[in-house]
Amino acid sequence: KVLLLNTRNEVLGVHEIYVGNVNGSVIRAAEVFRPAVQANTPSIIVVHNHPSGDPSPSSQDVDITTELIAAGKLLGIELLDHVVLGTANRFVSLNERRLAFT
Repeated sequence: KVLLLNTRNEVLGVHEIYVGNVNGSVIRAAEVFRPAVQANTPSIIVVHNHPSGDPSPSSQDVDITTELIAAGKLLGIELLDHVVLGTANRFVSLNERRLAFT
């Protein structure tokens, strides 16, 4: 999912971009940023779950985050975070862990 944020980082909307299978999903930056471009929002947060229940980010999670940060810079839309959800209210913020975010 992608959360669209205004200049005060308030959520303007939540859009489902992909529904993956039990072991993966193919992500295109264009599709992730499309709702933000259409709504003219300055920033987004990307959220997805791991069906295993373990929210530890994979190397693919870090790689796509790097790609999304770069795409966002070109579009003038900041990726504020990429959050991975697990079970039992567990989650990991890639920004908080400084994975792909510098």
